[in-house]
Amino acid sequence: MKFGDIVVRNRRIIMITALILLIPSVLGMIATRINYDMLYYLPEDIETVQGQNVLLDEFGKGGFSIVVVEDMKSDDVSSMAEKISGIDHVDSVIDLQKILDPSIPRDMLPDIVNDSISNPDASMIVVFFDSSTSSEETLNAVSDIREVLNETSYISGMSSLVLDLKNLCEREEAKYVAVAVIMALAAMMLLMDSFAIPFLFLIGIGMAILYNMGSNILFGEISFITMAIAAVLQLAVTMDYSIFLWHRYIEKLDEAEKTNSEGDEKELERRAMAEAIDDTLTSVAGSSITTIAGFLALCFMTYTMGRDLGLVMAKGVVFGVLASVTILPVMILKFSGLLRRTRHRSIIPDMGRFAHFLTGRYWVYILVFAIMLVPSVIFYNQKNVVYDFTKMFSSNAESMADEDKQFMIANDKLREDFDIGTSHIIIADADLPAREGRAMCKEIENLDGIKNVLGIDALLGTSIPRSMLPDQVSEALIGDRHQMILVNSAYRVSSDECNDQIDRIDEILNRYDEGATVIGEGPATKDLIQITGRDFTTVNWISIGMVFVIILLVLKSVSLPVILVAAIEFAIILNLGICGFTGLELPFIIPVLISTIQLGSTVDYAILLSTRYKQERIGGKAKRAAVEEAARTSIPSIVVSALGFFTATVGVAVYSDIAIISTVCGLMARGAVISMFTVIFLLPSLLMASDKLICRTTAGMKESVNGHSPVNGDAATC
Repeated sequence: MKFGDIVVRNRRIIMITALILLIPSVLGMIATRINYDMLYYLPEDIETVQGQNVLLDEFGKGGFSIVVVEDMKSDDVSSMAEKISGIDHVDSVIDLQKILDPSIPRDMLPDIVNDSISNPDASMIVVFFDSSTSSEETLNAVSDIREVLNETSYISGMSSLVLDLKNLCEREEAKYVAVAVIMALAAMMLLMDSFAIPFLFLIGIGMAILYNMGSNILFGEISFITMAIAAVLQLAVTMDYSIFLWHRYIEKLDEAEKTNSEGDEKELERRAMAEAIDDTLTSVAGSSITTIAGFLALCFMTYTMGRDLGLVMAKGVVFGVLASVTILPVMILKFSGLLRRTRHRSIIPDMGRFAHFLTGRYWVYILVFAIMLVPSVIFYNQKNVVYDFTKMFSSNAESMADEDKQFMIANDKLREDFDIGTSHIIIADADLPAREGRAMCKEIENLDGIKNVLGIDALLGTSIPRSMLPDQVSEALIGDRHQMILVNSAYRVSSDECNDQIDRIDEILNRYDEGATVIGEGPATKDLIQITGRDFTTVNWISIGMVFVIILLVLKSVSLPVILVAAIEFAIILNLGICGFTGLELPFIIPVLISTIQLGSTVDYAILLSTRYKQERIGGKAKRAAVEEAARTSIPSIVVSALGFFTATVGVAVYSDIAIISTVCGLMARGAVISMFTVIFLLPSLLMASDKLICRTTAGMKESVNGHSPVNGDAATC
């Protein structure tokens, strides 16, 4: 018994099982933790991550923030610091106004203390947490600190950013899905031949999305990017499978009704559906493999957010395939009467004349695309990738409400009042002699862009004994084996100046303490720049190689994989090249995501057209006739698929206030359309120009083509 027959006969069991599985799926989705810290995904073996582990294990400190207090009396600042120190998961608080005995003369105090006290506009309070930067405990502590602060005090830092990002994402994520569903529904109602079938598509895909998101509990947690776009992306890339099943079902049903017009209507529907399921499973299995391969290529990133998204989306494609050949067929049979009543003519016309027009001028299209390739490559190589998390948060901060960008306001205040752009932490040997410690801190303080150095030796200077330092400060800065030194820099994270400054600090540390490490957002981002640069090249070639091999095995051709991958890679280069031309800044992970996702999910358009071309050539048609027929029959499906992908993602791109989400969805939407036009205009031209090569390098094709007699006087030989 074939799979289609099993599905049709057990349709009630399938539907009941599908509905029951929604319960654990929803529970699993609720229980899955969302990680909003983009630095968390750095590999464990790099120095900055190891140094962060030392900070947490030995000092009991994970994240830290600087509270900026404006226009407040000294006693009120101290009172606020006391309140902050009593908040759960606040490990320690350093109030620079009370860091030393007040009887010490002002001229004996180090610059870091004097600067804080003498600033007429503001003071700083350094807050250390006993949990990691993005843990629930730290985020709750930041939220509680904000409750303590008044309208002229602000908490800056990475944890504050993560909290704002979390709050914004939690409000927007459900709306992303709603926008995608509404846009996709409108497009499918317009493009499909039934007004009702898009609703069944979305119900089936929606159930597959819930299964996917619920099964993420197996991973324990997923990144906020994965959570934000996985549902939208799964809807976009798996809608094809539902469309294909519907088209095959209608074809089979029309054939059955013509040959057996007196047969039982329900029985004809069930027979047509069983055959459509088997045809769909065969076709979709091959098509989905390229999409899965594109997502799995992300797992080769050493920056493990790629693996996070890759595994979730590969799993989502599998659920999408299963839903399209089990749940959707059952619903179509259940609502067959409604579907019959709501059928209408498709607005997509016959593409016969258009296909003839394409093949008659194929050299023109090749020339046009070749000319377009030159500026595309130039702008594709523009350095427009950014690692500044503030820019990834929002590209239009002015339009955001103040409550949504509290960390931005705090960071701006820190720069305005103290000229601090970021802070580094040095983990050094606790037994480093005081003289060497002071000399090391002094050298660091003299570097360009360094505002001040906050450490035991830096605070004490040369004339103040350690006994004058309060116990809370000593305990905060000195552990059993290491001491902690806070370095405040004027430079922004990820800037060339900041990265050069970190290199200079490393050079100084190596002269005084070879085991010392500089950690924090700046050093971690510097590592991120180096790691993701390598990742982009590695993953890009792996995805190309995997898709190439799959096409090679499916089409049994050496030349067709080269032609198909080259066509889609052109579309990718053009898509990313437009960003370089317009000056759009891309968050660092977007180029690798677009390269792999656009290749894996839109190469199917090229496979569909090329497969039909190969079938027509082997069937005896001449080169031009085969390409025309392939284009005529494939273009409607390609258009529907691409516009479905476009509508599912473009709405999120327009709606989202989070720059990284808006940008990735916008590029995926544009990439689907660019791939569509590339396959429609360029691929038929490449098939025309490479016909002889394809015949000679495709298994069994030359013999089959040359063995046929001319059709309508047109020779079919290779």
